Amino acid sequence: QVQLVESGGGLVQAGGSLRLSCAASGRTFSDYAMGWFRQAPGKEREFVAAISWTGGSTRYADSVKGRFTISRDNAKNTVYLQMNSLKPEDTAVYYCAAKTNWRASVVGNEYAYWGQGTQVTVSS
Repeated sequence: QVQLVESGGGLVQAGGSLRLSCAASGRTFSDYAMGWFRQAPGKEREFVAAISWTGGSTRYADSVKGRFTISRDNAKNTVYLQMNSLKPEDTAVYYCAAKTNWRASVVGNEYAYWGQGTQVTVSS
């Protein structure tokens, strides 16, 4: 079992930046690939970014490529999502998730553990 707690969300103007953090506890953090997903009101959950358990492989949704960066610090049991050039359409609840496999995956159902989410609101 692993427990995940997100932080760093908030209200920001379009063009601004935020950095989300996801702190993990429980089992060995480096055993898990990690992902970030988001869900906007009235929409389905969608993939944002993922990182392999060593950090050597990353994947991004097309909508965030070049603007968002996922990273991890296994010594601190934390995964980050640096979000730059934010747009109003990035407004959503952002969730981090963990999967017991090295591969960074875009498929939400492959992730067994989820955090409670953090709200990101981008004003125009």
